[in-house]
Amino acid sequence: MKKLDKLVSAADANRRFSELLRGVREGRSFVVTTHGKPVAKLLPAGKDGTTATGARRALLARLRAEPIVEIGRWTRDELYEDAP
Repeated sequence: MKKLDKLVSAADANRRFSELLRGVREGRSFVVTTHGKPVAKLLPAGKDGTTATGARRALLARLRAEPIVEIGRWTRDELYEDAP
């Protein structure tokens, strides 16, 4: 958590969501807490694509960690066949 992040409770974030989004649009960021513990962060989306790049990187890392499942070969008809 950066020093500039403002803490806001989940209940307060729910009540003031539009206001928080205006603050994010202006460059501020907020840490949403539940029972005093951080659970989410509201921050400006990267204008230079860093947010999308980070999300893509995280998704690919997660997919690489998944085990490969061998299901054999299938035909096009089997692939598009309706389930019983």
